[in-house]
Amino acid sequence: MLRNAKNGKPASSQGPNRARAFYSKKLGLDPVEQRQGGLRYVCAGGEFAMFVSAGVQSGTHTQMGWEVEDIEATVRELRARGVEFETYDLPGLKTVDGIADIQGNYASKGIGERGAWFRDSEGNLLGIGQPFDL
Repeated sequence: MLRNAKNGKPASSQGPNRARAFYSKKLGLDPVEQRQGGLRYVCAGGEFAMFVSAGVQSGTHTQMGWEVEDIEATVRELRARGVEFETYDLPGLKTVDGIADIQGNYASKGIGERGAWFRDSEGNLLGIGQPFDL
């Protein structure tokens, strides 16, 4: 039943004006639609909604991500806009200049992925990734 359904991702905010400013100024994204308590954004490969919530984000897992063609250029551009990337030094996951090489991926997408993570103004952990082949 869901195979042909459109997939949208939600992100929550306790400060909708603050979140709107972050997504616009830092990520270059502006909402295509607004309603009471929510904003809808559309990107090339899908859409997501930012909604007002009294809950607090755990920030312990990636809540939303984008696949990009050039992760180094994307990280550079986002840093120039003031985005701060997470640093990880864990077994199997180490970032170098904000980017981690991750082995293993879906076979149709290559043999691995390069990834980087950052937090939005609301504490949501967001990621960008670029699949790679050797």
